[in-house]
Amino acid sequence: MMIVQPEERNMYDQYWLVKYLRESHGVTTIRKTLSEVEAEGRVLPDGTLVVNDRKVTVVYFRAGYTPNDYPSEAEWSARLLMEQSSAVKCPSISYHLVGTKKIQQELAKPNVLERFLENKEEIAKLRQCFAGLWSLDDEEVVKSAIENPDLFVLKPQREGGGNNIYGLDVREALIRLKKEGGDALSAYILMQRIFPKASLASLVRGGVCHEALTVSELGIYGAYLRNKDKVIINDKCGYLMRTKVSSSDEGGVAAGFAVLDSLYLTDK
Repeated sequence: MMIVQPEERNMYDQYWLVKYLRESHGVTTIRKTLSEVEAEGRVLPDGTLVVNDRKVTVVYFRAGYTPNDYPSEAEWSARLLMEQSSAVKCPSISYHLVGTKKIQQELAKPNVLERFLENKEEIAKLRQCFAGLWSLDDEEVVKSAIENPDLFVLKPQREGGGNNIYGLDVREALIRLKKEGGDALSAYILMQRIFPKASLASLVRGGVCHEALTVSELGIYGAYLRNKDKVIINDKCGYLMRTKVSSSDEGGVAAGFAVLDSLYLTDK
């Protein structure tokens, strides 16, 4: 079962996945919104999830990552129903929360990586990839960000692009959040802004090719499957390369800020 938004914009790649699963593996996929799951779903005594009288073995979330996806209690009830079932969730609520900026900040703290990795050399290499990450209760860092806003990015606990705050807007937002206090501060983290080297590249958009100074972002896909505490699969399974003009703060492909790209490795 694929969880989708009521007014879905990204349906074309979703339908491609549905077609591929059916033709290559004989797997039937149904598409439901959270409100439809709440109205049509139930969990049997043995944990089986049933939606519209069909048994569901896997729940694949293509919605549910933004507060706008939960406009009423019905959507929250649907999420709870699915989490309480024995169906495989992609992602489960715990794995979903691991992707939040707050967890990234916690992992960057001293002695935290040691809980998950034993090899000191691997830990050191991983730490070299971390940018600075701070909560807004660190008054010295907040003061520094207000004085030098271009060196920081203010990030909310949100998925997807279009939510980060840059430049002078960082200063204004921090001053406002300090006045509000309480939960307003915990909704964001501060991150050291990264300034990657720009390079000349050819971009194609709308069938038109043009050259521009660009920066790229490499993301590694991972496959992770567990049953309670038993890890069944934990492996890499491909990558995504996005390239955008260096003057753009945002980097979403579907949002129109970046293009899909490929790696070209050399020995230099």
